[in-house]
Amino acid sequence: MLFDVYGDTAVFQWVGWVVVFVGLILMNEFARRTKAGGIICFLVVPAILTVYFIAISISAAAGAQWALNNPTYTDMNSWFHYAKLYAATIGCIGFMALKYRWGKIGKSHWFKAFPFVIVAINILIAVVSDFESAVRAFGTTWVSSEGVTLYGGWHNVFNGIAGIINIFCMTGWWGIYVSKKKQDMLWPDMTWVFILAYDLWNFCYTYNCLPTHSWYCGLALLLAPTVANAIWNKGGWIQNRAYTLAIWCMFCQVCPMFANDSVFAVNSVNNPDINLAISVIALVANIAALGYIVYRAKKLGVNPYTHEVFTGTRDFVKAMDRREEESGETA
Repeated sequence: MLFDVYGDTAVFQWVGWVVVFVGLILMNEFARRTKAGGIICFLVVPAILTVYFIAISISAAAGAQWALNNPTYTDMNSWFHYAKLYAATIGCIGFMALKYRWGKIGKSHWFKAFPFVIVAINILIAVVSDFESAVRAFGTTWVSSEGVTLYGGWHNVFNGIAGIINIFCMTGWWGIYVSKKKQDMLWPDMTWVFILAYDLWNFCYTYNCLPTHSWYCGLALLLAPTVANAIWNKGGWIQNRAYTLAIWCMFCQVCPMFANDSVFAVNSVNNPDINLAISVIALVANIAALGYIVYRAKKLGVNPYTHEVFTGTRDFVKAMDRREEESGETA
């Protein structure tokens, strides 16, 4: 098994997974369906949490016990968690700017490349974290600032490379549209080819570097946007992903003990051989995805980054059918 899901708490662990999965889908729907929902989730709540995080940091530096013993300070203090939270939130705000065409930037053509840039940054944050483990403890273990034991080795290297390749699996960088109901920012060229490669790579990352959270952020968090995209929000996967990621990061930053130390907590088996096997699968999947993209680009005679390469495929057509007619775009 990949996870320690057994014993007296197994029922709670499965219930916790279902609650997180369903909760993320519902919160994503709340954030995407109305402008007010998005503003609350990605402007108001992050602003409040930022004040809270600063208060904890200042109070901890002053020796205040409430801050020194606060789970946010003791269990979520690594650079990665804060980088991921704010990078994901910035992505959500940028996607809303495109979706609602806020100001000149939201109407500009050049800003359509923002989704590629912010997703690439998010991927690189995880890639750096994977390589960090390889550098710190290649062939052995190290304990993170949050007290989590991590293995370093080839699994980190292979998955880090898979993440870099995954960046180049994003195609049609300027092929960004808005849905007819203005509920979604659409990226039609981001089809199952990228989504599958991304999900395998990101699951492997969480399994390598977040073994106490992977049950939730490596499965429930990845499946929530993928299921939404597959069933009712075709073309909106990247928006789904950013929204659910930001919401999960905010929740975990404030309530880390849900996943760390409760009846709902689940650890991976933390076996380097299993980590290696998963990393090889992720690397092969991303190489295959990039190879298929090169094949499609050559077949169509286009640059896969300045042009869309999945035109005519089922998912692409369904996503494009949801877009509204464009008007008022500026250079």
